[in-house]
Amino acid sequence: MKYLTTINDKTFEIDIQGDGTLLVNGEQRDVDFRALGPAFYSIIMNHLSYELVIEEREEHEIEVFMQGRMYDARVMDERAQLLASRSALLMSSSGEVNVKAPMPGLVVAVPVPEGQAVKSGQTVVILESMKMQNELKAPRDGTLQKVHVEAGQTVEQNKVLVTIT
Repeated sequence: MKYLTTINDKTFEIDIQGDGTLLVNGEQRDVDFRALGPAFYSIIMNHLSYELVIEEREEHEIEVFMQGRMYDARVMDERAQLLASRSALLMSSSGEVNVKAPMPGLVVAVPVPEGQAVKSGQTVVILESMKMQNELKAPRDGTLQKVHVEAGQTVEQNKVLVTIT
């Protein structure tokens, strides 16, 4: 089964073969992936072990927390990708995009002021959760239109932190 996975505007073709082999952009990868509990996984890749928290947010949208960093990803099989592109359901480079809290936590800083231009992957909010600081990044280029929180504020999961246009 083939999946198209987009992380920070870079798309990877993931092909899970019938025999369990994994191809990433056509290259075979030696990966051991195990579920340890709800949303908690272990992955061994290139003889290194990682623990991940993977949560589905919206249809085809997931968040992966790994090694203290949060990654937003869009995962679609080939059929869903084709349908989405035909009906223009993929995120466009215009319109509003909200950066939401992936987990409850404390806003440590909002390093970008309202009205400032941001680049895809630029840190827009630093959120502390479970004694770890997580840098939440802009999903695309734009302007930080609205900051909905301030440093020192406690937020719940899925709270809109900033809006980018």
